[in-house]
Amino acid sequence: MGTASGRGVGGVGGGWAAEAAEVAEVAAEAEAAGAAGMAKSPGENGPRAPAAGGSLSGTRESLAPGPDAATADEVSSLGSDSEANGFADRRIDKFGFIVGSQGAEGALEEVPLEVLRQRESKWLDMLNNWDKWMAKKHKKIRLRCQKGIPPSLRGRAWQYLSGGKVKLQQNPGKFDELDMSPGDPKWLDVIERDLHRQFPFHEMFVSRGGHGQQDLFRVLKAYTLYRPEEGYCQAQAPIAAVLLMHMPAEQAFWCLVQICEKYLPGYYSEKLEAIQLDGEILFSLLQKVSPVAHKHLSWQKIDPLLYMTEWFMCAFTRTLPWSSVLRVWDMFFCEGVKIIFRVGLVLLKHALGSPEKLKACQGQYETIERLRSLSPKIMQEAFLVQEVIELPVTERQIEREHLIQLRRWQETRGELQCRSPPRLHGAKAILEAEPGPRPTLQPSPSIRLPPEAPLPGSKGKPKPPKEIQKKKQKQAKASGQLDKTPTPSQAKVVPAAGDAYPPQDVPPKDPVHQDPAPQDSAPQDSAHHHSQESLTSQESEDTYL
Repeated sequence: MGTASGRGVGGVGGGWAAEAAEVAEVAAEAEAAGAAGMAKSPGENGPRAPAAGGSLSGTRESLAPGPDAATADEVSSLGSDSEANGFADRRIDKFGFIVGSQGAEGALEEVPLEVLRQRESKWLDMLNNWDKWMAKKHKKIRLRCQKGIPPSLRGRAWQYLSGGKVKLQQNPGKFDELDMSPGDPKWLDVIERDLHRQFPFHEMFVSRGGHGQQDLFRVLKAYTLYRPEEGYCQAQAPIAAVLLMHMPAEQAFWCLVQICEKYLPGYYSEKLEAIQLDGEILFSLLQKVSPVAHKHLSWQKIDPLLYMTEWFMCAFTRTLPWSSVLRVWDMFFCEGVKIIFRVGLVLLKHALGSPEKLKACQGQYETIERLRSLSPKIMQEAFLVQEVIELPVTERQIEREHLIQLRRWQETRGELQCRSPPRLHGAKAILEAEPGPRPTLQPSPSIRLPPEAPLPGSKGKPKPPKEIQKKKQKQAKASGQLDKTPTPSQAKVVPAAGDAYPPQDVPPKDPVHQDPAPQDSAPQDSAHHHSQESLTSQESEDTYL
């Protein structure tokens, strides 16, 4: 990933294991296994995967495996890549993982079917009226994301929350253009080698050269063409794979763009400067959340990059049980990077936050092993989500700490080499920064009543339409005789009318300022008439809401 420096960190070189070696040799052994495959540079990052009968490099026309081309149609007709790879007799859990594999889970907390259907109905209403909900009831959306998005609507909700839906509408045909273009060979080779590493026990990615791996290749290649100055980082692969589990390739591409540019800008750049800054931010926030854990990590001089890099860059997809990953992502898309910080702080607090837990962590090796092998209890869905929701870490605290750490960086290392766009904290900030091609919301009556119908709760009986017309005709005659002295007969009519509607029928003393038409008369008169004929815009909007 180029060169990166931090507290106790030297050059990254071919992988993240080199970072651990610079801090302490004893920590390198613990870090090498899980982090070596995340290098940015196309150097040493594990043994090269044998080709699946052919190369995936180039455009999508060359994605079909060579020797098996004759049976391509037969394979494509199968229900999933797991069937094509001989796993048809294996049971698949509700997330798509082969039961008994590392990604599969045991007993899960099932949401009652009735509750699930109610949540689906509420989410459908929100998604079909998304602009109105975001403008007026964003807190309700946040609460429902914390409860968990229904699985059947999760992919669609992620697109709306991230702004990927708007991006797709603003760039029609862009993904197809990138998909058909030849990519940069230096990135295509690295992407191809990484495909089999992404959730190999998920039914979408279990088959080499299968549909899941083809779509993953297309999305990652398209991003290298969309952002050639950034290229490809191996931590993007699991992010894209999770998106593909929930949506087609084009939608997954635009959600990936939003994550890389709005939620986690600079994370996948060559110098890793953004992730180093966030590591310092996390460590500083830990001092407030868990002073015991902060003191222990400080005493052992363990750099944050050694334990938080994979957490943050992969958004915990390689750390947490799958049910917890999905719940974290639901909140992450709605509230932004503060959710990633909160999850990291909760894990550190409950792994190293008490003297009893630290008894078995006497050295760097033991501490890093503890963070690499977290207790299933603290990663359990219900426990983790509740802890994350209750942890008082806000966007303002993160941004304040970011300014502090940025100032320190500039004082010790100079200016940042990678100029990333500002980070946007969640769906509302993204919507405000990039409003989509949508009409402006205007309040309009949602309930209209005929003129003769009484208003709900009114006691008086409305006048018949004929009497209303006669009254308007009399008023028009009176307004037409501005310069004439009223005759006795007219003088009798005006007081009679004035008894019923004094503001409406009694002409003012100064006839010059009198309105010629009844609908343009005094405000009291207008309000009186509208109250009988129909609800005003504001009243009906309040009734609707």
